[in-house]
Amino acid sequence: MDHGKEKTFQFVIVGGGIAGVTCVEQLSSQMPSADVALITAGPHIKAVTNYKQVSKTLEEFEVEELPSCVLEERFPNLTVIHSAVKSLITQSHTIKTADGRVFGYEKLCICSGSRPKLLAQDNPYVLGIRDTDSAQAFQKRLAKAKRIVVVGNGGIALELVYEVEGCEVIWAVKDKAIGNTFFDAGAAQFLIPSLEADKPERAAPCKRLRYTTEEPAAGAPQTFTADRNSMAHGSAPTESGSALGPDWHEGIILRGAEPVSHRVSVQYECEVAKIFTCEELLTSPQQKLGPENVGTWPVYIQLTNGKTFGCDFIVSATGVVPNTEPFLHGNNFALTDDAGLQVDDHMMTSEPDIYAAGDVCTACWKHSPLWQQMRLWTQARQMGWYAGRCMVAHVLSEPIELDFCFELFSHITKFFNYKVVLLGKYNGQGLGPDHELLVRCTKDQEYVKVVLSGGKMVGAVLIGETDLEETFENLILNQMDLTPYREELLNPNIDIEDYFD
Repeated sequence: MDHGKEKTFQFVIVGGGIAGVTCVEQLSSQMPSADVALITAGPHIKAVTNYKQVSKTLEEFEVEELPSCVLEERFPNLTVIHSAVKSLITQSHTIKTADGRVFGYEKLCICSGSRPKLLAQDNPYVLGIRDTDSAQAFQKRLAKAKRIVVVGNGGIALELVYEVEGCEVIWAVKDKAIGNTFFDAGAAQFLIPSLEADKPERAAPCKRLRYTTEEPAAGAPQTFTADRNSMAHGSAPTESGSALGPDWHEGIILRGAEPVSHRVSVQYECEVAKIFTCEELLTSPQQKLGPENVGTWPVYIQLTNGKTFGCDFIVSATGVVPNTEPFLHGNNFALTDDAGLQVDDHMMTSEPDIYAAGDVCTACWKHSPLWQQMRLWTQARQMGWYAGRCMVAHVLSEPIELDFCFELFSHITKFFNYKVVLLGKYNGQGLGPDHELLVRCTKDQEYVKVVLSGGKMVGAVLIGETDLEETFENLILNQMDLTPYREELLNPNIDIEDYFD
């Protein structure tokens, strides 16, 4: 039953992930007297720790799960409400929670994140991995698995195939190369040998890897096979959990049932045609299967390249969908094609007094030519921080400029144990045919790619300990004409930092 409003807060934030928690921290430190509420379904929140500003736009941090009382102890003005949101009534500025309570807000920020795009809803053999609970479920299932199929080509898929041990992995990617979201075929080629190499901290017999650099000749099998011996760690998702941190597989043992070493085979340029069970297979004679497959696996997946594989389960790592569910009904939010809440350059949605930040929103201001939105940790933190500042500025009627972090896309991460730095239009996104690439590659050590357009640097991919990120960031930001230096830019015998001091 409805008891009317319990309390009206000056600021209400929905979502205990990085965007929501950063927004709360920003609001509470700027206006320590304001009444702030954080509405979050889980008992834990995600906090940024060990934050380091590496350069003008690059930042590094860790993500930690903490009990929400830690936040309340830091900010006496904060109330944490543990419940999911049931509905939002924008006309009356109220929000209803699943446990039947009603709260008023003066300003609201929706930071409800996103959920994995699942290949199949309600299929017990399809697992989406996004947050810590799902990582644990995954670990349990993996312990009994002999073969899994991983579908997807983003960050989680990349880490997963690298970390999983003692289990055959079939990796289906829709692109010509692995890791397409983050880098091009050249970078993928640089990384592929790590799929077979032993992890740096453990020694074991090394096996040779067979792989081809280009698309295979017609009729050749589109796979490479890698074997390796070693232990690894990992983690998993649920309905309401926050997303995984960048090191989600740390401390979780990702080990399958097979005592043998690990084999990954990549199926390129294909997507999922259909998923069916053993029973369905027996009743549809047109399925072509190798003899070893028939009737022995609980689930089968048919790919658009015509191959069908049986496996213990399928991991769906095919991107995310913004979590807008409880907020839309009865309201008039403008959404974008990717189903995100449209926000302007002050992180405001189309509904009055409602802001959004992180994965749930889509940046609809005119972007800097060097920035793009990608639903990443770094951007959740930046958007949450900036949304908090905008909310305060509006309450105090102060002007506010679009934050500098939106000038240049930048991201630091780790793939296959290499440091990876992405800057600007690192994949030539939206540049048309007139851009050129300069590449330097030292096997097992580093891969450097620079994207030039009209003689100016507009993007870069740096894999390994290159120490070039600050210099390149400056060259991209100041848009200097590099035509005279083209040959020198990636010359390993020239200390490029001294060149542009």
